[in-house]
Order: sequence, then structure tokens, then C-alpha cells
Amino acid sequence: MDDISVQSGEDPVEMPQKTELHKSAETVKRTPKTLKPNSTAARRDSGATGTTRKKMEAKNSSELSTPGAKSAAIKSSSSRSTNSVPLSRRSSTGGLPEKQSLSVTKRQTSVSSIADKRASPLASEPLRRSLPEVRRSSLPAVASKTMARSSISETRMSAPSVPVVQTSRPLPTSNAKKQDLGKKPSVKPSSSSVSSSKRLPSSSSDSTASSSTKRVLSKVSSSSPRTPSGTNGPKGGTFSSSKNRSSGLSSRGKVATPESRDSRLIMLPQVEIKAGDDVRLDLRGHRIRSLTTSGLNLSPNLEFVYLRDNLLSMLEGVEILKRVKVLDLSFNDFKGPGFEPLENCKALQQLYLAGNQITSLVSLPELPNLEFLSVAQNKLKSLSMASQPRLQVLAASKNRISSLKGFPYLPALEHLRVEENPILEMRHLEAASILLVGPTLKKFNDRDLSREELAYAKRYPAQTALCIRGGWELCRPEHALDSTFQFLFEQWKDQFPPGYLLKEASIDQPFEEDACFCHFSFITDKTGSNDSDLILKYQWFIGERTPSNFLPIPDATGEVYWPKHEDIDRILKVECTPILEGTKYPKIFAISSPVSPGTGCPKVLKIDVRGELVEGNVIRGYAEVAWCGGTPGKGVASWLRRKWNSSPVVIVGAEDEEYQLTLDDIDSCLVFMYTPMTEEGAKGEPQYAITDYVKPAPPSVNDVQIIGDAVEGSTIKGIGKYFGGREGPSKFEWLREDKNSGECLLVSTGTTDYALTKEDVGWKLAFVYIPVNFEGQEGKSVSTLSPTIKQAPPRVTNVMIIGDLREGSKVTVTGMVTGGTEGASRVQWFKTASSTLEGENGLEALSTSKIAKAFRIPLGAVGCFIVAKFTPMTPDGESGEPAYSISEKAVETLPPSLNFLSITGDYSEGGILTASYGYIGGHEGKSIYNWFLHEVETDSGNLIPEASGLLQYRVTKDAIGKFISFSCTPIRDDGIVGEPRTCMGQERTRPGSPRLLSLQVVGTAVEGCTLTVDKKYWGGEEGDSIFRWFRTSSDGTQTEIKDATTSSYILSVDDIGYFISVLCEPIRSDWARGPIVLSEQIGPIIPGPPTCWSLEFLGSFVEGERLSFIASYSGGEKGECLYEWFRVKSNGVKDKLNAGDFLDLTLEDVGRCVELVYTPVRNDGMKGCAKSVVSCVVAPADPVGMELVIPDCCQDRTVFPKKVYFGGEEGNGEFVWYKTKSKLQGAALMDITIDCEDVFICGRTLTYTPSLEDVGAYLALYWVPTRADGECGKPLVSICDSPVTPALPVVSNVHVKELSSGTYFGEGEYFGGYEGPSLFSWYKESNEGTIILIEGANSRTYQVTDLEYNCRLLFGYTPIRSDSVVGELKLSEPTGIILPELPEIEMLALTGKAVEGDVLTAVEVIPNSEIQQRVWGKYKKDVKYQWFCSSEAGNDLSFEPLTSQRSCSFKVRLEDIGRCLRCECIVTDVFGRSSYPAYAETDPILPGIPRVDKLEIEGRGFHTNLYAVRGIYSGGKEGKSRIQWLRSMVGSPDLISIPGETGRMYEANVDDVGYRLVAVYTPVREDGVEGQPVSASTEPIAVEPDILKEVKQKLDLGSVKFEALCDKDRSLKKVPGIGSLERRLLEVNRKRIKVVKPGSKTSFPTTEIRGSYTPPFHVELFRNDQHRIRIVVDSESEVDILVQTRHLRDVIVLVIRGLAQRFNSTSLNSLLKIEN
Repeated sequence: MDDISVQSGEDPVEMPQKTELHKSAETVKRTPKTLKPNSTAARRDSGATGTTRKKMEAKNSSELSTPGAKSAAIKSSSSRSTNSVPLSRRSSTGGLPEKQSLSVTKRQTSVSSIADKRASPLASEPLRRSLPEVRRSSLPAVASKTMARSSISETRMSAPSVPVVQTSRPLPTSNAKKQDLGKKPSVKPSSSSVSSSKRLPSSSSDSTASSSTKRVLSKVSSSSPRTPSGTNGPKGGTFSSSKNRSSGLSSRGKVATPESRDSRLIMLPQVEIKAGDDVRLDLRGHRIRSLTTSGLNLSPNLEFVYLRDNLLSMLEGVEILKRVKVLDLSFNDFKGPGFEPLENCKALQQLYLAGNQITSLVSLPELPNLEFLSVAQNKLKSLSMASQPRLQVLAASKNRISSLKGFPYLPALEHLRVEENPILEMRHLEAASILLVGPTLKKFNDRDLSREELAYAKRYPAQTALCIRGGWELCRPEHALDSTFQFLFEQWKDQFPPGYLLKEASIDQPFEEDACFCHFSFITDKTGSNDSDLILKYQWFIGERTPSNFLPIPDATGEVYWPKHEDIDRILKVECTPILEGTKYPKIFAISSPVSPGTGCPKVLKIDVRGELVEGNVIRGYAEVAWCGGTPGKGVASWLRRKWNSSPVVIVGAEDEEYQLTLDDIDSCLVFMYTPMTEEGAKGEPQYAITDYVKPAPPSVNDVQIIGDAVEGSTIKGIGKYFGGREGPSKFEWLREDKNSGECLLVSTGTTDYALTKEDVGWKLAFVYIPVNFEGQEGKSVSTLSPTIKQAPPRVTNVMIIGDLREGSKVTVTGMVTGGTEGASRVQWFKTASSTLEGENGLEALSTSKIAKAFRIPLGAVGCFIVAKFTPMTPDGESGEPAYSISEKAVETLPPSLNFLSITGDYSEGGILTASYGYIGGHEGKSIYNWFLHEVETDSGNLIPEASGLLQYRVTKDAIGKFISFSCTPIRDDGIVGEPRTCMGQERTRPGSPRLLSLQVVGTAVEGCTLTVDKKYWGGEEGDSIFRWFRTSSDGTQTEIKDATTSSYILSVDDIGYFISVLCEPIRSDWARGPIVLSEQIGPIIPGPPTCWSLEFLGSFVEGERLSFIASYSGGEKGECLYEWFRVKSNGVKDKLNAGDFLDLTLEDVGRCVELVYTPVRNDGMKGCAKSVVSCVVAPADPVGMELVIPDCCQDRTVFPKKVYFGGEEGNGEFVWYKTKSKLQGAALMDITIDCEDVFICGRTLTYTPSLEDVGAYLALYWVPTRADGECGKPLVSICDSPVTPALPVVSNVHVKELSSGTYFGEGEYFGGYEGPSLFSWYKESNEGTIILIEGANSRTYQVTDLEYNCRLLFGYTPIRSDSVVGELKLSEPTGIILPELPEIEMLALTGKAVEGDVLTAVEVIPNSEIQQRVWGKYKKDVKYQWFCSSEAGNDLSFEPLTSQRSCSFKVRLEDIGRCLRCECIVTDVFGRSSYPAYAETDPILPGIPRVDKLEIEGRGFHTNLYAVRGIYSGGKEGKSRIQWLRSMVGSPDLISIPGETGRMYEANVDDVGYRLVAVYTPVREDGVEGQPVSASTEPIAVEPDILKEVKQKLDLGSVKFEALCDKDRSLKKVPGIGSLERRLLEVNRKRIKVVKPGSKTSFPTTEIRGSYTPPFHVELFRNDQHRIRIVVDSESEVDILVQTRHLRDVIVLVIRGLAQRFNSTSLNSLLKIEN
């Protein structure tokens, strides 16, 4: 009984809290208050049970009979334990800590036990009530010894009578527990234990249990019976009595016996009794057969449905439960399939299907919220079902599951139970489950996952889970890769393209931000034959942490994919689609292992250089970098330049990915080196890429410009930026605009400088730059224009300063200006302390540069010399060189005086006056100020004492009406007093505000009389006072008289019967206003006799105007007045005119007067005295053109316009004829005299005859009408309706002239309007006189062809007017016989150098003329060359022909050195004519630059062979050329010199292994001139095969010994002999090396040298001794040893270096091709 153990490491099951389903912990704590012992349940139990209950009540009191009391007890226990932790776990059966059934409450007992490390008081965290969640738990911590002993003792007391179910794993206990267990105290039987044991078999709880308050673990646990969902111990819990249920269900075919409901395997829910009846339905054991039965009361609001222990066999009707969360259908008659109705239960969280007859779950739909599924005790053969995304617990124990095929995708599964299934016989089932579920799985069959199984699962390839789901049987991990591939191959083999078989389908281990390659390899089937290429298309997918739920990665369709940071720990998948001849075949795939985090060290995967390798282009280095988890940063880029046969040189400043090729890069290779670097500073290995040789660009030039002053007499220079290799003899031309033709004339060639002459003034020069490279290739010419050449700049001479050199005086500067004008020149004044002038140094400016030549000397110039800077300028602003003039003496000061004195301010009473003055005469001292009052301006005035010494004075009352003056006596600071000066005020002081002292109206109160105002004014001089007259009726109504605003008023008819008064507002002359005063009334007003007070004409006395009149009437109401009009002649005779109220003046009135007689008449018929008025002489009207019309116009036909004049007698008017291309209208026609575009004057008479230039244009006449007296009127403009029509077309003087050789031009004189598209034709006349039309020759210019030679040409001219009117054809006279121009050679040039070995090429220069270019292109027949060689060197050279040298090229021979060569060239044309010969000669031939061609190294590629250098020398007689042997590491541009190896032969040694041998050959001529070094290299030197085999064998052993000899006397002078050598043992292994001196009969072996391979350890060879080796451990430990043969020496060195390879920069193993 002491061996009873409990399961170790068990995790309590905990589910996420569902607030809508569960209550808080406080609700649970209140539960015991509602529970009471049930006597009925007690009577059903046996007597032993009753006894047990009574004993427990007596022992523990009533508190322990409820869960709340148990919780309190456990809380008390945990408070005594220092290692207790909170716990919110429950039984894996799904039991919930809630209210218990009343029928079993009294049967609860509690046994003290060791509290789990994660237990906590009930109130510490909310309880979970819906779904168990599996999590890892730690072992219980060590409690105090007292607690441990107590709990273990009490546990053992109940052990004998408790049939405990054994768990699979023991619980590891602490040392304290083991000591207590070793004591073995006596165990007393407990009646509570017996009671519990009777109910254990009928329990339906899981083997892992949890109480509602704490997790309790002990060696033996006794639990009181509870409801099927609640347990308190690890194995026990609260159970319902199966005996009572079995009696009620005895008639059923299926009885829930204790064996059929194993509490370890079947997980059943606890009824949620706290939920309301509206959301809970509990119908357990009601023998329900169908969910559609009436009265079942299924409603959509139900959340907790318990239908366990019924007879249900179909789910029809469950679809109504759309809100159900817990559905218990355990122990019914379901067989399945038929779970489709559950698809509507989207909120379902817990589904219990245990204890049915279900055979398949295939029809179970995906439930998005399902977290718990129990299908235990069914007949399932597999777990194939739809994916359940949130399922955490899957209980499938006691089934017939024998395979994992079709295992569903369960991404959240944490607890899997498959106990008592045939599949348990499968080896490593737990590992297979881990592979299928993934990292979320925490428990398997109610136990924590085994570390061994976890490690075992990691050894399987990534596709294992997919294969298991497909039916693959698990095998050993080392065979799994091939087995799974074969499994997939069998599935795919019928879908491959015909003739192909799959060889490989895999993915590299993926790392973060590193290239991950997929590998799909197809091989051709031997039986098939297919010439078409197989195309593979890829698509990458990303899955979860298990190989499932793959989603396509956008744009990941290549063979490589770069995993991102978010892909870490996720699995990649690649689908490959084979395509053959356009047909797509089914996809195959490969699965990767989880993506690993990157190393953080970047690396370059691929590097290359892109861009055209032509000078001037921009090339770019591209590096494909795998950042491997690091933050991408800016890598280190550099460019190196490598000349031919030389080492690379770093290009300074080229540190970007882009590089622009320069002139220095031509004929060189470029090396792009790139070192990746992350933002964190991690550097990767540098990589480089080498380009091909850079080519020069074609010659070109840009930025051509002319520098220098474009001024007559100056020298300008043409410059440009040449581009395109090395510049050769480029050509330069200067051209000037021709003044007559406008074309450019050549004025200079061959130089970039040009001196401007007088002929260039006013014209522009063109500079033409023709680039030519070093090889003679000519590029496109570029030209630029200079500014217009100006005359020489203006100059000034004889600059002088004139004037009195005193302060304040005005001086002027004069000079003689040439090339400009004095008026436009500028002068600037300076002062200096020196009497001598040295440029502008030491000058201080006194003024700015101005045109004015005069200057007033300021005070600051006193004591200094005055300097004038005279800058001559032209009127257009061009300036010349300035000239300077300095005064003869320094500026003198003046006596103190005033140059001005003034008074400003208000001259009215209370105003302030301010005095200001200008002082001159040195620096002012304390000048004297005084103010005076004057009655008149001429008197001496009275001093105002209070204002003395002040510059301001306030006007007082005494000063009103007087003048005020200010006197100032200037005093210099040295006390010298100047002449006083007085300033008189501008006006007298003014008085105060104006006002009226009296006001009255004076005059007779009769209509027509004038009333005046009599007033007395005070307040200064009166200004324009305001008057307003008022009219007052008899009833007192007063109205203002409109427009009566003067001091007098004439009574009118409207005033009759009214009283008149006046209102006056006094206004002073300065517009100051006083108070308004109203006078007394006068009247009433009586009417007067009819009278005309005034009579005036209205209108102008000008011909064509209308005269009227205005008369002022008074004398009562106006009647029908009388008026008469008369024309008064110069002799006084009057002619009466019949006119009414007005008179229109006519031409007859011009020069005469008009008289008007007016008689006033009152309405009662009373007449007054007549009044007349006579006008002045009527003037004629302004001249006006009334009409102007131009008729139709024709070429050479006179036009007579029609016009109408008005305005006195017409004189000689002005007529101007204009022509315009378009017909002007409106304002444009009236503004024709303004300078307008396309408007020209063509005549100035009344008539006009149109000319040829007028054809097609509109004629307009501008007419200025003019009177006889010369007065001009407004101009009138008229334009013809249609343009001028032309005459009939004719042509004359048709002839032909020759423009150039072979080019002819036809001319003729056309007449008849504007010429249109006239027809031109060319004819050829044979020697027989036949004239033949030349087809296609229809232009003025004709280029002769071969058909026209030996013929004459005629030109035909058919005139056609612009309106398509055709004239008569005219032919020219025939030309002379046509022949082409003879080809010419402008010059003969030799390319190449006059150096031995170089090739001279004769290049004939064709004249630039177009004719010669055409002659050479069409009529050249042959070009003949002849080379000559001078007989001897000297001044008088005689050349002898080289008969065999008749080509354009000649290679200079060795025998030509010191002689001159000449080439003669003659060209012949197709007509048999030959050109004049052209010659080109060389300087004496020089010996060539020493060089070596076709340099190579002969010899095999092993380290024991002999190598020799071979090449072809040229360049004079070879002297002592130099050879240097070097080593080059593969992949590196660096070279390592081999000391002492300078001969043509080199014997390789073991130091050369892995290197390329490089021989640098520097040719030297006999005179010591060196040539360009040339290098050649070998392939990497390999180890001799026999030595390689022996070295590999010894490296595989790892530890080797060698025998060697050591020289006792290490003197270098002594030759080692037999007597001086001693035996040594050389022991080498992977960690260290040592040299041991063997022991003898009298001594023990001693170690002379011992050391590891860490630097500076190395092995040295001796070049002159093939048997000696020097081993250097450090600076103090080294030894020289001798071996018998070179073979042995090489083996020893390679073995040592191979073992020490991890300290080398280059692994020797890779050089030896040894796999680690």
C-alpha cells in the first residue's frame, strides 16, 4: 500500500473565462449557504456510508460538508504553506466548480493534502465554468516539514480502504517528502475513505481532476462524491450515484455501468444550475427519442442544453439552437454521420458526444467557437473531420481508432486523449501527434509531453505531418525523408508529364531574410523521348507553425524566396507546376522546416556590374544581399581600376554603387567590391565583380564657347570640353558673317585664338570645333557664335579738378573723353590723407558714382586731398577704364557762418515756432540764439528775453499781428565768432476764432431789386463766410432759397408776398468758423416791371453749330416774350433770319456776326424794354472728311479714290497710301499710321498705281482733310474691298549658271503678279542636236548624273502665277559639254608612330567640298600606294622604292631604324584620269618601346613541377629584362611576391598550393629603356596526387608522428654533417604540436617545443634547402628540423597546415578538397 503513487507533472485543465456563461468567484463562495443535507440521499446509501458521514460530521463539524467549507479549509492549509500559488483549474472531465446536487451534498468529505504550487484561495481569481483548458503545471513546491508530515499521515490513514486507480507516472517529491515517507507511520482506516471508495467506480470524471478552489496532490487522495463534473482530488471528485440511475434505466438496452463510464476516459459536463431557465434546459434521462418531439421546448435562446442519457439517434431539430454554448448529447443512440444540423450552432463552445455509437465524424461541420469536444466511448476508426480553429481539448478515448489518416487541422489544440484505442500500438504515437498538432499541444493522454518524444518529433522532415494525414505510416526518422518522398512520389507519379520522372522536391532550411531555394528536379524517363523543354512555374505559400492553412505569398513565384521577420517559426510551402508544350500538369509541392531567425550577419549572394563599358557612361554595381535578420543598412562599396597586367588600384572617391567612367578607365578593367553592413554594424564578407575592358567614347565636344572680350583689338579664344578618349589633332575654324550675302566666311583655321580687327566690328564670329581623337577618328563638329564685336571701349585723358578747395565750395572735374561722351560718363569723389595717388588704396568714398561732374566739399574732407574717379562711358552704357585726379592741395576750412536760416511753425496765437539753420566753418561751438518782435518787417524789433538761447518760441497774445524774427550768431568750437544772421517770419501772427458783431439785410423789398448783407466781423481776416437766404410766408413757414449763398440776393417772382432774411456763418481766411447768426426779416416783397436783366448766347459760334440763348426775367409772372435773329455783315447790314428758339449756323454765317433782340412780356401783356446781344464773328468748322471710297485695284492701273469734304473752304489735304496683307477693320484700320506689322507706305498722292509688290495686298488711303487756311481735320482711312489683282504671268532672260562641279542652276525674270508654283524642266542636248526632256528634273537646281556626261543642258521655265494662271514656256541657251571634276587629294597623312614594330597607315584626306566628296564616292576607280625608304640618314635624303610595299599599311621593320619612310598616293577615276600625287614622310624611325607579347607560363599544375616563362620580345635589342614570380590567392586581386625568384624558371613548392603563380615580365632594351610590365598566371597549384593521397590519410587519423633530424650546432657558417644532427620526433594532432627528443639509456624523452596552432604559429620553408623545415610556435620557441626527402617535407608541412586550418584565412582542407 506504500507504493501507491499519483501522476506527476499533471496540468490542471483551465479554459478561458466566458463572461456570458460564468459567474465570478464571489458567486461560488456564496454557494454553501443554499445547500442543505439531504436525508433522502442519505437513506439510499449503505450503512457504512451513514456511519462515515456521522463520523465526518463529528470530526470536522458541519463546515466541511460543503464546498465552501472545503475551500476555507484549503485556504487555511495554503496559508501555512509558503509555496502556494493561485490556481484556477478544474477537472479534465469538464467539471465546473458550481452548486452541487442536493442529493449528494452530505456525502462530501475533505482530506488534507499537499497544496499544489499553483493553488490559490477561491476569491483570488474568477472561476472558469464552461471549457477545460490544458496547461503545463509545475511540481508542487516543498512545504514546511510540519505540513508535509501532517498531510502524508492523514493520507496514509485512508489508504487501505481506497481502491485507487493507478496513473502512468509517479510524482517526484521533494527531499522532505521522501524523509517523511521513509518513516512509514501507522495508517488508520477512515470511514470517509470507505464511503468514497464505493462511489469511485460510478464516477464519470477524468483522471486529472481539479477542485473548485485548489489543486490538491497527494500520495493517496479520497474524494467525496459530487456531481459528475466536480472533483476535489487528483482522481476523485463529486459523482452522481450510478446505482440510482441504473435502477431507473433498467429497461434500456444500454446500461451505464461503472465499467462503461470510466471516470478516467469519459469527460462529462456539470450542469450550469446558476443559469436561468430561459437559457438552460436539463432533460437528462428522460428517454427522449427525437428533438422535434412536442413539448421539448427547444428555443433559440437556450445556451446550456443537457440531453445526456436519452434515446436520441438524429440531430434534426438542433439547428434551432443558434445561441447554445454547452451541448451535452452523451450516452444516446447516435451513430453518425448526420451532424450537418450543428452547422447553425455557431456559438457552440462545448460538445459532448461520449457514449454513443458514432462511427465517423466526417459530417461534423466546422464550428468557429468550439473549444471542447468529447467523443469518447464510440466506434470511431479515425478522427477525420472538418477543421476546428479554436478546439483546445479533444477526448477520443475508448474508440476503434487505428490510423491517423485524415487527422483534422486543429491549430489551437492543447490536450489530446486517445486512450484505449488500437492506435496505441503504434510506436511513437505521441511524436506523431506532436507533428500533426504542432507546438500548441501540451498534453497527450492526460500527461505532459515527453521530452524524448518532443526530441524524436523534431528529427522528422517538414512534410511528415501531411504524409501522416495522407495515410503514411510512421517510420524511423533517419528513413523518413526518403520514405515520405517515396510516399508522395507514388501519389504524383501518374500525373507527371510524359517522359519525365521526379528526382527531387525539397526546400532549403529557411532563415530570416536569407535566400531560400526550392529544388524540383525532373529526369527524363529512359522509355520516353521528348525534345521539348520542361518549364517549371512556382508559387510560394506561408503556413502556420504546423504544415497547414497555407496562404499564397503575393509575387513569390520564383525559385527563391526571402523569408521575412514575421515568417519566423512558420512553415513554407512551394507548389511547382510543370508545363510541357503549353500543357499544365498537376501541381507537386515541397514543405520546409520552420523559418529560423537570421544570424544577423549579411552576405552577398550575387554581385555584378551593369551598364555599357564606354567612357562617360554611368555603370552601377548591383549586389543581391541576404540580410539574415539584420536591419538592412548601407553597405561599403568601392571601385578599383586594374590596368592590363597590373594590380588593381583603388579609385579615390568612388564609394557609391554608381560610377561614371572617365578617361583614366579606358583600356582598364574595373573591380566593384561590396561589403554588406546592417544598421547594427554587422559586416559580411566582401565580394567583388570584374568588368571587361572599358572602351573610349566616340570623339565629341560640348560646352563650346568663346571667351575673351568681344572688343576690337582684343584676342578671343574658343574653348570646348573634349570627350572621347585621348584628344588628337582636333581642327578649329573661325568664320565671320559676310556683310553682303549673310553667309559665313572663313577667316582663320588651325588655332583656337583669334585677334579681333576693325573688319570684325559690328559682326559676329563663329568658332567651329571639330574633335579628333588620338587615332585620327573625327567627330561631329560643334560651333558657337560670339557676341557682336564692339568698338574699343571709351577712354578719358587730362582729368583735372577745378574749383576752390575749401569747405562747402563746389568743385568740378573735367577730362577729354574719346570713344564715348562726357555727358554719359560718371564721376565718383574720394578723400585721402596722402598727396600721392596709388590706385584706390587708402581712398575713402565721399559720394557714389554719378553723371554730375560738380561736387560740394563736405566738412569731413577738411584737411584731406580730394580725388575724382572719372569713368568714361558711351551713351549705351559701355564703360571704359577709369582715370583718377587728385587735388593740388588739401581742403581748407571756412570762417564760421550760416548757409541757411529758417523759421517753421504756426503763426497763430499759441502756436510754436522752430528755428533751424545750417552751420559751416569747422566744428560748431556754442552759438547765440535770440527772438524779436516787429511791428513791420523793416524795424529793428524788440527782444523777447524769455526765448533767448532757445530754438523754439511759443506765440503769445502780444505778438498777434506782428512779425517775428530769429537771430543766430555762429561760434566755432575754438571761440571764433562769425557774422550773425537774422531770419524774419513769413507772416504776421494770426488772431483767435472769428465771430459776427452785427448782421442785417439792406435793400428795397421789390421784385428785381438786390438785397445786400450789412455785417460787422471780428477774428482776423475774414474769409469766405457762408450765407443762406430764407423765405418766410405770412403764416411763419420758413424755407431756404435754393442757390442763394452769396452776400447779395436779387428778388425774384417767387419772393413776391414773402419776407426775406439771411443766415451767416463767419469764416476766417484760414477757414476757421465762428457761430452762426440769423438776421431780421425784410418785406413783404412786391412785384416790379417786366425787365430782362441779362441776355446771353448758348452754343459755339462755329459753322455747323446750333445757337440758343438764356435770358434772366423779372417783373411778375413771365408771359410770351419776343425774340428776333439777325445776320450782321461786315458793312453793318443786317439780314433778318427766320429762326425760332435756336439758330443753326451755316457756311453763309462764316465771317459774319449774329444779333438777338429780346423783349420781356409779363403774363398780363405788359412789355418791358427790349434788350439785344451781338455775337462775335462766326468761325468756320473744323475740316472733316465725310466720305472716302477706294474702287477695285489692279497691277499697273491707276486708282482714283472718291471723297467728300466738310469744314470751310477745302485746301490741299494730306494723302498716304498703305498696303497690307490682310484687310484691316475698325480700330486696326484707324491705327494704320502706327507702326504695325505687315503695313507699308506705298504712295503720298491722291492717286496711286499698284506695282508688283502690291499684288495680293489691300490698298488703304489715309486722308487728312485740310482747310484753306491750313487747319487739318480728323484723318479718314478707307481700304479697298478686294486685294490688288496681278497681271498675266510672263518670263524673260532664261539662262543657266554653274554653281559647282556637276551642279547647275536655272534662272529667269518673272513678271505678272506673284509667282506661284512655276514649272521648271531640264533638257539635255546630244551632239546630234536632239533635245530630250530629263525625267524627274523639275527644280531650279540640277545635279548632273552619268547620263548627262558629254551632253549639253537646257533649262525650261514655265511661269505660273500664284493663282494658278499659266504663262508660256521659255528655254535657256544650252551649256557646255558636262564632265565630272577630277578627284583630288588634299593631303596624305600617316597614322601610327614612326617606331619599330608599329604599323604606319596612309590616310588620304579628301577635300571637304561636297563636289570632291561626291566625285570620290561615285567616280573614284582606284587608289595606288608606293612606299619608299631613304638610302641613308642626313639632310639630303634620297628615297628608293620598296617594290613589294604597295598597300596603304606598312609595318616598320628593325632594319628601318634610323631611316625615313615616304608614301606616295595617286587616285584615278572611271574616266581614266589620274590625280596629282600626294606624299607623306616620316621622321627617322625610332626603336620601339620594349614589350613582350604572348607571355605564358609553361608547366603542369602540381606543386612539385618546374615552371618556365615564354614570350615574344620586340622593341629594339633586348637587354637585361626583369622577371618576378608572385603568388595570387584565388578570388583575391592581391599579389604576394616570392623573394629571390627572378629567373625565367621557377620550381614550385608546397607554399604555392592553392595559389596561382604569377610571372611579371618587365622588358628592358639594351639602352636601359623599360617597357610595360606584362604578367601571366597559372591555374591554382594543386598538390601532387601521391602526396595528396598520403596527406588525406594522415589528416583522417588526426594524430601523426614523424621522425626528423635536428642540427645541434645552429651556426649558419657550418655545413650540417652527420655528426652534428640528432634524432627528433615530431608529434602532430588536431590541438597541438610538439617536438620530442627521444630518450636514451641514460635519459628520459624530453619535449623541446610544445604549442598550439594559434597565431603566430607557422611553418617556414627554405628556398635553397628542400630538406629543412622551421617550426615557429612563438617569438621565443622555434626549431629547425631536417627530413630525408622533399616528399616527406611536403607531407609534414601539408599535414601541419591541414590540422591548423581553422586558424588560417583560407581553409587548407578546401584547397586539398577534403570534406570535413
